[in-house]
Amino acid sequence: MTSTPRLTPIQWVICAVAAIGFAFDTYVLLMAPLVIGPALQKIGGMRPGTPEFGLWRGLLFYVPALSGGAVGLIGGYLTDRLGRRRILVWSMLLYAFSAFASGYSTSVEMLLVLRCTTFIGVCVEFVAAIAWLAELFPEPKRREAVLGWTQAFSSLGGLMVAGTNYLIVHYLSSLPAIYGAQEPWRYTLISGVIPAIPLIIIRPFLPESPEWQEKKARGVLKRPSVGELFQPGFRQTAFVTALLFACGFAAAFGAIQQTPDIARGMTEVKAMTPAAQAKVAPSVQMWQEMGGLAGRLALAYLAVRIVSRRTLLRIFLIPGLVVIPLVYTVAANSSLEWLKWGIAAAGLLTVAQFSFWGNYLPRVYPTHLRGTGESFAANVGGRMFGTSAALVTSTLASIMPGIGDSARLAAAAAVVGTSVYAIGFIASFWLPEPKQEKLPE
Repeated sequence: MTSTPRLTPIQWVICAVAAIGFAFDTYVLLMAPLVIGPALQKIGGMRPGTPEFGLWRGLLFYVPALSGGAVGLIGGYLTDRLGRRRILVWSMLLYAFSAFASGYSTSVEMLLVLRCTTFIGVCVEFVAAIAWLAELFPEPKRREAVLGWTQAFSSLGGLMVAGTNYLIVHYLSSLPAIYGAQEPWRYTLISGVIPAIPLIIIRPFLPESPEWQEKKARGVLKRPSVGELFQPGFRQTAFVTALLFACGFAAAFGAIQQTPDIARGMTEVKAMTPAAQAKVAPSVQMWQEMGGLAGRLALAYLAVRIVSRRTLLRIFLIPGLVVIPLVYTVAANSSLEWLKWGIAAAGLLTVAQFSFWGNYLPRVYPTHLRGTGESFAANVGGRMFGTSAALVTSTLASIMPGIGDSARLAAAAAVVGTSVYAIGFIASFWLPEPKQEKLPE
């Protein structure tokens, strides 16, 4: 039995840069639950619980994702047309600038526009990075391991933003004023530029995908086409992966990312001092991200040991049908401690599914269509449709039973989260199994 050669120094650098990129993607996206509420109150003059607050809160969750999904599909096409590395560099610059500038927003409209451009950069970067990594490591077992373990760092991004927000709140008095005030949500947004610094320095000098470059040089690289996704050879794959990706994002945006706001409104939390209340949301998000990290690590371990991709996905879908309703109907109405443990479990089961797609999608599309196919599932299915669950949950909360805004939001999250898990489980029966371990050419 031949052993797999050790990673070379440049391969280690590639893995490290990819891991930082995945972490940064999550970092800038998961700021939303921590900053949107305070930002609406400060620059929008809106009060929690009012229709205007609920509308803008939903818009700030959904419109950036909608924009990212639409432009991200174009980015996936350009990844196949112009190369993986070039698109990675430009997408990185876009979201780094946008994340920094959003901290200086003076209106909710300005914040919305900058969150849109941030999302666009992230949506394009994810697709390009997955295709790039998959083609740089063609050996099946190593590819599965590299994709699994580097994506695990996405959850470190969530832990980093929760930890950063906690430190900002703790050391707020020592930070310089912005527009005459010291507001944690501004510093949290600005901190998004920090992980981009090493990427800006290193990534332009890393190699292009040898598979894409070789085909391009020989003139045999086919022109990508979104329309090809709907031909008989790829139609089922395109629609089912988009639907399942949408279910995962709907669970994340329609339930899990609502949890910090649910926690803020709990009776137990309202009885705390203002200083203690300010630390509750980042603490809850920290528990969620710890669960998400455990889920990504579990996926990385299982991906090289379970052959059936349907079975691998259901390992996380089936328990979610029990965990999600318990978290939002029982834990959210019982105690903050129960909610923390519950959101950790929900995070494990939901976030693991995102790593699943990073491993699965490169195996079902050929080189010329890899970025386009991945982008259709992730950006059209996940970002454009899945994230609309945030708006659904915010709207549904206004008519749900319960005493107080927090209880009604939790009830809405329970309905949305449980529904999309059920849809995902049913759809998994139509998920095509990859025909081979090697990447299609």
